[in-house]
Amino acid sequence: MFNTKTKMLRLSALSLAVAGAMSVAHTANAEGADVSGSVGVANMYLWRGFDLGNGSGAISGDLKVSAAGAYAGVWGSSGDSSWGTEYDLYVGYGAEFGGVTVDLSVWNYMYPSYPETETTCTSTVEGADVVESCVDSNVDVIQDDFGGLSDVVLSIGFAGFTVAAYDNIAGGSGYEYYTLSYSFDAFSVLVGKHDNVTGADEDEMVHVNLSYAYNDNLSFTFSQQVDQETDDDLKFVASYSLPIGD
Repeated sequence: MFNTKTKMLRLSALSLAVAGAMSVAHTANAEGADVSGSVGVANMYLWRGFDLGNGSGAISGDLKVSAAGAYAGVWGSSGDSSWGTEYDLYVGYGAEFGGVTVDLSVWNYMYPSYPETETTCTSTVEGADVVESCVDSNVDVIQDDFGGLSDVVLSIGFAGFTVAAYDNIAGGSGYEYYTLSYSFDAFSVLVGKHDNVTGADEDEMVHVNLSYAYNDNLSFTFSQQVDQETDDDLKFVASYSLPIGD
């Protein structure tokens, strides 16, 4: 159950998303909009230093409309072995001021295949036998509710460096995520930090990604958890994408 503050944050995020979408649509009607998209495959679903598919590959795709700095779109992927197929709805605005880029967006994560029931099992002793009985019950699934699992993302970039902050405003328990990245030609390095402000040590993980873009379609990434690590294996990701629009 969300508290009042969380409900207000969710409402604010959804209001911002609706307002942003209306702004994009209005600008598109007035000046014309760019529509773009892509489809891609990868040998794993790498998410903030974690392999969400436990070694399985992932197929993804996105569709985006943008005009005069405002944008909105949808991104989807397979490959999450725990929560299933995912699609994300997002809206945002980006601008540049004297070489400094600023981008603010709201992301809503949806998992339509996430199970809506949970199984509870109990064991009882009957004579010399142990009898187990299980009951399925419906659960409140925020993973498939619009606005149930949402982030606000703010990024600021200058001279190849980018700092980004992800604040989970709905569906989380004080979870935040921060990145510092630098890009030079085809290479980029990113340091990401998970931060659960409720104080859970296992959620304070830091990871480092080193990426190389062979061309516009093919890229490679090495990812390593380096602090409070839950999986110390070096991860290697090869991904290939094709544009479906300009």
